[in-house]
Amino acid sequence: MMSAIKYDGYADFRAGVRFLESLAVWLRQFDEADRRGGYYFFQKKLIYISPPELKGLIEIFVPETVTPRLRQYVAAQLGIKPYEVWGTPKSAEAFRHARRSTLFVGMSDGSRMDMFRRTNSGTLSPEQIVASLIIDDDKWKDMGKKLDEAVPGAKFSTVYLIDDFTGSGTTFARFVDGEWKGKLKKFNDRVRDAQQNFEKKGKPFPLAPEYTVHIHHYISSEQARSTLEANRARVLEEWKDKTFGDIRITEGLRLPAEAKLDPIRDPEIWRLCDRYYDPAQDVRLEEHLEQSGITTARFGYAGCALPLVLDHNTPNNSIPLLWAEPDEVAPGAHEMKALFRRRDRHG
Repeated sequence: MMSAIKYDGYADFRAGVRFLESLAVWLRQFDEADRRGGYYFFQKKLIYISPPELKGLIEIFVPETVTPRLRQYVAAQLGIKPYEVWGTPKSAEAFRHARRSTLFVGMSDGSRMDMFRRTNSGTLSPEQIVASLIIDDDKWKDMGKKLDEAVPGAKFSTVYLIDDFTGSGTTFARFVDGEWKGKLKKFNDRVRDAQQNFEKKGKPFPLAPEYTVHIHHYISSEQARSTLEANRARVLEEWKDKTFGDIRITEGLRLPAEAKLDPIRDPEIWRLCDRYYDPAQDVRLEEHLEQSGITTARFGYAGCALPLVLDHNTPNNSIPLLWAEPDEVAPGAHEMKALFRRRDRHG
């Protein structure tokens, strides 16, 4: 029943080999004495996010994250309480203008901007939703024109950068080899280039000076949230060429700290991760691992040790025992079998 409801829908399962077959092969790779521990892990520790669950996180994003923030903003502008915002035509109109002056940008396929757009049809304009951080000058011009028609003289004062999941918090911003890298840096650089192009042409740019960036993930780990907060402080202090004024961080679901596997709380699966890991993974991912400051992926990227699977892919922050299926095996090492094979961007 659970296979049919959840696990069979995993995107990388192949025809004729769904969850039950994969589970049997996965358990069979362990010595017989270790199989009970592997099965216990699957029963009690695995966190699997199915499409309906991700859809729920997308659906609550605007009402539970965006709307309260906009109400507080409008209330502060008008000198009223947040619960009074919809009490008069003037304040309700101010709220609608603030909402229309908010831009939503998808940072990867996982942000599911197609679903986000459909979910918020009638509430948000298609001209304030962008599926990719690659926004050309014509798109900026068109979005600015549509915004001015809806709210004369307005510019986008808030930008939400949306992604599905973060486990380590380093994808958006990280300091490597003496320079900043990550999606926030890419977005900032593209905005700065677009601003300069508009200035050369004497055209107004649709982003307000000192606009606020909101980094939003549908799912985040506790470790990622801490890393993002620390990097936020550094970015605001160190970046001299930033186009934004402030950064705020939100998530739809934050995994509790206890979700991270631990050798004391989870000795059996911890031992399996150690015993059945193929160090050939470390060679293949060497360059990627250096960015996280560790030398092995034995317990997942950045040592996150998560038991997490998303229906469209398994994060590399999860333990490799779930997703690794290397093409080559190190001499004398165990040949790993994946329970939820990962589509890997690295290596």
